[in-house]
Amino acid sequence: MTAIQTIGHSNHDIDAFIALLRLRGVTAIADVRSQPVSRRFPQFDKKALQASLAAAGIRYVFLGEGLGARPHDPACYVKGRADFDRIRASAAFAEALARLRRGAEEYRICLMCAERDPADCHRTWLVAQTLHETGAVVTHILADGTVEPHDALLRRVAGADSGTPSLFGDDAELLLATARREAARVAYSPDRPQGEEDGE
Repeated sequence: MTAIQTIGHSNHDIDAFIALLRLRGVTAIADVRSQPVSRRFPQFDKKALQASLAAAGIRYVFLGEGLGARPHDPACYVKGRADFDRIRASAAFAEALARLRRGAEEYRICLMCAERDPADCHRTWLVAQTLHETGAVVTHILADGTVEPHDALLRRVAGADSGTPSLFGDDAELLLATARREAARVAYSPDRPQGEEDGE
């Protein structure tokens, strides 16, 4: 069974970031930012990050062309807004996801984007959700080093543990509806204010 972790680099200094990866046994980072640069946090520019990770014995691969939130293919947009269903249906996404799964046979892979909270990032609603729906075990590394299983994140965002009755027949429907709603919320649009990082 494929096991994948995710993390947001946020504003960590590089030593703290690498310490989080080591704490969770990560041996490879898959960068899923569309543009692997950070104006505010240059330690996370692709070349600088790659060098720091190599020095720590952690592999780096850039998969943002296939798994990023801003695909180059115009067919992945509806009225200028990225459509996650269309991205998932693209050849570039399928190829990058297959590469990720192959890599997970050899490495303990962690998807990396920028947002601190996984609930605010496409790595969760585009990539991790797709992996989750196809049987992978996904956990999110939080800024304090704790982890949140993908199921728990879905339930947190859905409010499924609140005790409030759902309009949906069961939790599975509620969680799927939550994932679709959140995907639309975080999808790239030129008029949507970006979060912590404009390279997503």
